Amino acid sequence: MDETRGRITRDGIRIHEDADFAGMAAAGRVAAEILDMIGPLVAPGVTTEALDDFITQEVARRGVVSATIGYKGYRHASCISVNHVVCHGIPGPKMLKDGDILNIDVTVIVDGWFGDTSRMYVAGDLPRKSERLIQVTHDALMKGIEAVRPGNSFGDIGHAIQTYVEAQRMSVVRDFCGHGLGRVFHAPPNVLHYGRPGTAAVLEEGMFFTIEPMVNLGRPETKVLADDWTAVTRDKSLSAQFEHSVGVTATGCEIFTLSPAGLFHPTCGRAA
Repeated sequence: MDETRGRITRDGIRIHEDADFAGMAAAGRVAAEILDMIGPLVAPGVTTEALDDFITQEVARRGVVSATIGYKGYRHASCISVNHVVCHGIPGPKMLKDGDILNIDVTVIVDGWFGDTSRMYVAGDLPRKSERLIQVTHDALMKGIEAVRPGNSFGDIGHAIQTYVEAQRMSVVRDFCGHGLGRVFHAPPNVLHYGRPGTAAVLEEGMFFTIEPMVNLGRPETKVLADDWTAVTRDKSLSAQFEHSVGVTATGCEIFTLSPAGLFHPTCGRAA
């Protein structure tokens, strides 16, 4: 696996070559296709470990590699975070209940490139307050992506997300962030979902990274449970997250993890 192509900025961020975009797009598409397929299986009475089993089987069927199985001892092909779990929820035997909201996060390796994405799902009927949280979180991600262009800064991305979310009287989680990726899972920079315009590293064509805001209905503080993975809201308020992997282009950015079936938002394809 060649990790030496492209230059490194003074902030430690790799600048990838034009040909690398195709590799990232292929990896991102596989991850997004798997998340497209999981949607119909999310329902009351289904366990999160059953959802993870399906993802594990789908990764194997496609002949690609799960980036999370074996990562720091993790044993699953996804993280599934339900209701007040902010991120890194471990799949298990507990059954989903009607109205539960959940984030499913999948990362696959395709020909050495990492495709990393997550999105929200709902089991059964979507409660109104959950629907609003999910919509705000989705829109916050897209506002962050709109700020991605050469010459802008990572602070501009965080500022766009933070100001939008706080205007909706919700909070942005500060304990977790997006990250660089490419032929490695996690690399510089840390992509904060809050910040001041014009701060942090300047965006350059060829940078690859995730934007993955976590938004809480209540306060932003989190805590990690005794399993050393599961992060929850301290006030037990609901939390939502969406994640795309993107690459900076000459005029803006390419989103590598778009849903091929147009199902990135959980209300897509549902009855009105």
